[in-house]
Amino acid sequence: MTSTTDSSRVASWRLLLSNPVTAVSAAVLLAVLIVAVSASWIAPYGINDIDVPSALQGPGTAHWFGTDELGRDVFSRVLVAIAASLRVAVVSVTLAAVAGVLVGVLAGYRGGWIDTVVMRVVDVMFAFPVLLLALAIVAVLGPGITTTMLAIGIVYIPIFARVARASALGVRVEPFVAVSRSMGTGDGYILIRHILPNIAGPLIVQLSLSLAFAILAEAALSFLGLGIQPPQPSLGRMIFDAQGFVTLAWWMAVFPGAAIFVMVLAFNLFGDGLRDVLDPKQRTSIEARRAGRR
Repeated sequence: MTSTTDSSRVASWRLLLSNPVTAVSAAVLLAVLIVAVSASWIAPYGINDIDVPSALQGPGTAHWFGTDELGRDVFSRVLVAIAASLRVAVVSVTLAAVAGVLVGVLAGYRGGWIDTVVMRVVDVMFAFPVLLLALAIVAVLGPGITTTMLAIGIVYIPIFARVARASALGVRVEPFVAVSRSMGTGDGYILIRHILPNIAGPLIVQLSLSLAFAILAEAALSFLGLGIQPPQPSLGRMIFDAQGFVTLAWWMAVFPGAAIFVMVLAFNLFGDGLRDVLDPKQRTSIEARRAGRR
């Protein structure tokens, strides 16, 4: 049984990485993770080292991404900002996934009034644009990295709740669930042993896509001055500070913007690849095409 499961996992990884776009996006995400973990060590300058005589220097050997209006090294600040952005995204999406999956699975498995109440609350939250709701939460709780994580996590709970509920609705009518119930198995065991493993595929895909949107949300909140606060650098805040120097120092906005673009694109492309592998119909189609080429 274990050998079969391991072989299936190996085959899934091979199929996933056989797509060049997915493989490149995975490599980019690995590089981003390495940067996030080691940013403080590999940054050549301190993120708040002010050198006024070197202000607004273009990219060169001394400063790869140039310097800002205070002479601070943009490359060092981008590295640390990437780490902060990824940390916010991971914590907030983890919070949303845990809460959303618990609520969605409970609603889909139990049904009845629980399902009705949960989905009405979810529908109300969906009535507000994600960024607008996050802005309202941060405005109430105050700006900062902790409230940014909490706000982004709260606004993404309904997304995971809907995905988990829809998947649980399909799994709860399967014969193996009915057999477990007839044997007197408790709901907790059924949820952990049968429901969650069978809805993991859509949730993993949603996790990847939500990380991309969380990075965008954090950048937007920081751009508006409600996210990560100075002196801690953030990609959104760096773009905001560069507005007054667009014609004089293009690099101040281009490199932070490029970092956001690359991370979001890589997460989206990797999520698409995961969907193709975890969706049985898509996987069958891909395997058929590969067999046809062979």
